Amino acid sequence: MTSLAFASIVYLLAIRVFFATPTFSRRVVVVGMVLAAVWHIAFLRVAAGADDDIHRYVWDGRLQRLGYNPYLVVPNDPTLAALHTPETRTLNNAYLPSPYPAGAELFFRAVTAIHESVFTLKVAFVVCDFAIVFVLLDILRRSGQGAHWVLAYAWNPLLAVEVAGSGHIDIVGVLLLTVSVAALLRRWRTVAAVAFGLAVAVKFLPIVLLPLYWKRVRIRDAALAAIIVGLLYVPFSDHGRILTGSLGTYVHSFRFNAPVFAMLERVATPELIAGFAVLVGFLTAIWMRAKSTALSSGAFAWPMAASLLFAPVVYPWYLLWMLPFARSASTLPIIIWTVSIIPTYYVWHLRTLGRLWLLPEWTMWLEYGVVAFAGAIVLWRRTIRRAAQSPSD
Repeated sequence: MTSLAFASIVYLLAIRVFFATPTFSRRVVVVGMVLAAVWHIAFLRVAAGADDDIHRYVWDGRLQRLGYNPYLVVPNDPTLAALHTPETRTLNNAYLPSPYPAGAELFFRAVTAIHESVFTLKVAFVVCDFAIVFVLLDILRRSGQGAHWVLAYAWNPLLAVEVAGSGHIDIVGVLLLTVSVAALLRRWRTVAAVAFGLAVAVKFLPIVLLPLYWKRVRIRDAALAAIIVGLLYVPFSDHGRILTGSLGTYVHSFRFNAPVFAMLERVATPELIAGFAVLVGFLTAIWMRAKSTALSSGAFAWPMAASLLFAPVVYPWYLLWMLPFARSASTLPIIIWTVSIIPTYYVWHLRTLGRLWLLPEWTMWLEYGVVAFAGAIVLWRRTIRRAAQSPSD
């Protein structure tokens, strides 16, 4: 916690410098990227937690290669005990089938076919992480932003911890979404649509960005993307039924770091609030699309942030989706959120002490309070700027 707090402070100071300095030399950017690679590799060597999600990834990939459906099989089934390996016996929520979308499941199968281990999956995630850097550099070049803004992504503490350290599938979806945005800038509309569809097939969060593709991709591109996503689910169908595993249980029963959801749950069902969260993201994307015809980084960051604000679960690694797009003054609250969420790791420390899996309220007050304060400052400065630019009577 101490090292992460220090890293967060240094990261925010670096962001301040990035805003104040329009350009950096190529040498500075290269050295910065080398440093990022060094600490990613350092975290790569750290063993994942005994019950981290990555153990489920290994199990799901193994199941598929053995001919089982991860949406139907539960890991603690006594009749399947012989299928476990030392790396899968401690996976979490073993009483539930997999909740991950088909794109994620097929990725698990592909990687474990090369070598079935937690470390191999972590290496694959780090490769995706490094690939995002190169795609992001292309986006920055085409959008006229300084190349140093790639360090706002690469230096974020969440990346090293959640990609190289714990290993989360989200980074695969982030890569696909970043490729989609880069393709939009190049007017490769088919690539943009298909990459977006595949990103949604890894995790459902970016579905709220759909309005941003209105009139930026053709109908046939969208249809092709929808067909490809549909085909990904064919291997997991059961007598013609499309399965979603334990996704419904996740929405109904799982809770973490979600104060807004907790308040709304007093007056509405979990499913209704989850639907509302998606609606909020959609409306935000529609507003962003109507506000400007040009592609902006904030347009891709804010809809997902708005949706997460109303989500039943807000794990730190969910914020990875917004990292490539949080590089403007308007996204400063999101940038701060990616570090203010770090105190939630305290609950993992409490669990090692045998305490209940219960997030202390002070962590949420700190996390969301800092974000709200940053948002208020951004709005205040924008109001002052508009007042100064308006003609006087």
